[in-house]
Amino acid sequence: MRGVALLLALLAIPSAAGAGEEVVAGLSRSAISITANFDGSDLIVYGAVKRDEPAPSDSTLEVIVTVEGPSTPITVRRKSRALGIWVNTASVEVDRAPSFYAVATTGPLDRILSQTEDLRRKISVPQMIRSVGAPQDIADSPAFTEALIRVREANGLYSLHEGTVQLAENTLFRTDVDLPANLVEGDYRTRFFLLRDRQVVAMTETAIYVRKVGLERWLYDLAQRQPAVYGVLALAIAALAGWAASTAFRLLRNG
Repeated sequence: MRGVALLLALLAIPSAAGAGEEVVAGLSRSAISITANFDGSDLIVYGAVKRDEPAPSDSTLEVIVTVEGPSTPITVRRKSRALGIWVNTASVEVDRAPSFYAVATTGPLDRILSQTEDLRRKISVPQMIRSVGAPQDIADSPAFTEALIRVREANGLYSLHEGTVQLAENTLFRTDVDLPANLVEGDYRTRFFLLRDRQVVAMTETAIYVRKVGLERWLYDLAQRQPAVYGVLALAIAALAGWAASTAFRLLRNG
């Protein structure tokens, strides 16, 4: 009887997985160049659902798209007022936080995605941030993660766009993602999820390559490889700019 039950359970998996649905997705561009006058970019995300048989009629198809920038550790500090001045009184080390993270969906995230799937796939913004080992004297360590999210949301680096993925005929989908000017160089992972009954039934991912070019590339390499030369150059440029400004002001005053 146990063998029969196991066989029935295995046979039930394909229908629960969305009748063999797969994601075929693409991006309007696979590389972004950061130049001296870079002010952001618009990314068009599109795709289609590939099926081996007709779509199930007893459940609704939903789509989630995420764009994730390079992750790095970060220290979140809390400031408190002491003796009339603001000072750092506590800090928490966040082990991993994406430099940029955007989520676009066909509907409200909490309605189309279960908490279990979110925990497993790490789709929502809070799940993408990994913070462990907070100091024992800090009882409200989650507040530091929430503060990090608020700051990066205010700077346009973290965002949730519910209902912005357009799905046509349960097959074709597309959405637009705004990439801000303050992007960090690196590989940006884009994930595509198909969901039914709040469960992920298929997913795929691709990458966008963000690189500095031209003068931005040269200055970045110089600062990383020869910081002393970069510092001297920065001082020289500042001194030259100050001299030029004072000279122009003197000429205008005497004229």
